[in-house]
Order: sequence, then C-alpha cells, then structure tokens
Amino acid sequence: MSLLLTGLMASLARLLAIANKELIQMRRDRMTFAMMLGIPMMQLVLFGYAINTDPKQLPTAVVAEEQSPIIRTLLNGLQNSGYYHLKYQLQDPAAADALLAKGEVSFVVTFPVGFTRRLIKGERPQMLIEADASDPSASSNAISRAQTIIDSALTHELKGPLAELNPSLSPVELIIHRRYNPQGLTQYNIVPGLLGVIITMTMVMITGMAMTREVEQGTIENLLAMPAKPLEVMLGKIMPYVGVGAVQTSVILLAAYYLFAVPFVGSLTLLLSSVGLFIIANLALGFTFSTLAKSQMQAMQLTFFFFLPSLLLSGFMFPFRGMPAWAQYLGEVLPLTHFLRIVRGVMLKDADFYLVYQELLAIAVFTLAVGLLAVLRYKRTLD
Repeated sequence: MSLLLTGLMASLARLLAIANKELIQMRRDRMTFAMMLGIPMMQLVLFGYAINTDPKQLPTAVVAEEQSPIIRTLLNGLQNSGYYHLKYQLQDPAAADALLAKGEVSFVVTFPVGFTRRLIKGERPQMLIEADASDPSASSNAISRAQTIIDSALTHELKGPLAELNPSLSPVELIIHRRYNPQGLTQYNIVPGLLGVIITMTMVMITGMAMTREVEQGTIENLLAMPAKPLEVMLGKIMPYVGVGAVQTSVILLAAYYLFAVPFVGSLTLLLSSVGLFIIANLALGFTFSTLAKSQMQAMQLTFFFFLPSLLLSGFMFPFRGMPAWAQYLGEVLPLTHFLRIVRGVMLKDADFYLVYQELLAIAVFTLAVGLLAVLRYKRTLD
C-alpha cells in the first residue's frame, strides 16, 4: 500500500512539474498568450455589437416625377419605418440607376407621372421599388415590409372624402424589382465572395509561414547571407504564390459558372486584374506577419486574428450596412471588404473601372502600407 502511495505521489510530482514547465513556456510566449485572450474578446465584441442581420437606415434614392401631399406621406412612411434612409431626391432615372449600380444606394423608389391622380380615381397606381439584391440578406427585410409600410401610411391619408379608397386591397400596386439577382439566390452572393475569402485565408497563411519556416529549419542564415535587399527578399518570397492564387481563382470562377450557375456579365480582364492586386495585398500582409512571428504557430495565430474580423466585418457573412458605424470604419480598412464589392459588382452588375476604381485604390494603398512595414521589419532582423 505504501509503495502504491509513493508511486502516486511521484506521478503527481512529475505531472505538476510538466504543468509548471508549460505555464512558464506560455508566459514566455507572449504572442500566443495574447491570442488566447484577444481572439475570444474580439469574437465577443464583434458578435455582440457589430453583427446585425436586420439592417436599418439603408440608403435610398427617390425618383418622383411629381410632388403631392400623398407622395410626401408615403416617403415619410418609408423614412419613419427605419428601413429606408431617403438620401437622394432625383429627377433623372439614369442617375438613380447609376447610384444603384455603384452601391451608393440600396433602393430606388420611383413614382410615375399621374400617380396621385390615379390614386384618387381608385385606379391602383404602380409604385416601383428597385432593390440591390446582389446581397439578398441586406434587402430582404426592407422589401418584405414595404407593402405594410405603404398601407399604413395611406391609412392616415385616405380619410374623409378619400375614405372609400381605403379598401381591404391596397390602393397602391407595389412593384418590387430585385436588380442583379431577380430570384434572390444566395449563391449569387456567397460564391463570388468565397473567391476573396479563400484567397485571404490561404495567401496570408502560406506567406506568413514562409520566413518562420526558414528560422525553424535553420536555413535563415543562408538567406541572410545573400546580397539581396529586403524588398527583393519579399518579392522573391511572394512571387511563387501568385501562381497558386491564379490557380485558385481559375478553379473558383469555373465552379461558380458551371456548378452554381452564377452569372458573369462584366469584364473578365477587370476582374482578373483586381484579383491579382488582391492576391499581392494578402501576400504582402502574410510576409509582414512572418517578420513579426517567431514560429510557424505564431504566424498561423496572427493569420487567424486577421482572418476572423475580415470574415465578419467585410460584408461576406453579414450585411455590411447593418453594422454600427465604428464597425464599418474598421471594415473599410480590410482589403476583403473592397474586393467583395469589386467581384460582385463585376460579375453581377457589369461594373466598369469607373465604378470600382475607388475600391482598387483602397486595396493598393493597403498593399503599399503593409509592404513598407514588411521591408522595415525585415531590415531590423538583419542587425
């Protein structure tokens, strides 16, 4: 019995010694310890405050070819509902269409000439709402409540002599036109977005592990002994993976077209050029992570720490306009946010360079910033 107790005590001592060793190692590995605390906190904040599946105050353009108290009542009803933010009052339908194609507005509400006269005569005039359905989840709730909002607004207007125009059937025929995705298919939104998500995850990770792998395998000395400048090292490290990104792009685009029947109505040249810039941006970021991390494990942790907010704040999983202002500002910093607008715009909306150049410029600025940081960090590792 005493021998058994002695053995158990010795086993417990060895167990505590190993646990103490792991605690010391964890304390020394500050980046891993920070990730253990930082990632759960980031998830809590993002899911608790930033994610909203019922977006409100969606920007709306109004094309009213006439002005009347009834039309103003309907517009006030849309505004007061909380779903529609009447941002533009236009007379030119072409200008409103351009705003919708560029993504500046989510809806265009149109009242034709003679709307008020036909309403008073009981002829059920048509009211048109055009929605940007390239992201069905962002517009679905506002569209589904539109008829109720209109009927409620007219209830307060059609009184007295106009009370007979307030039957069980709505006095206004609401026409909903889902632009760019008439059937509201989610794969039209998800599959093009997957191109950006997959490139972000793989390109940042494989490049982030490039330099740390050199350190762990003991080949970093050979690299440092070469008469190569930091910029040359960075470009040399990321160039082979551009080809990997090109292969991924080809596979995803072919699958999108042949397996999921996602339409492609825009310029292939513009899309491939945008993909190339996006790949370089993520590779440059991955190289920057490799200069910050001391091991491949840390490089993977940094990759995940960047990938999680990219996934949640870019508009891929949740409507971008449904997030609070501070989350949208953070999302604008992420290259995936701008790339999603480009790929969906080109594939679904036939967007040209003029409509996406601001998104391309944002990705280019991000690339230059992280590339400069990587070069500066690599210089310090040479000392």
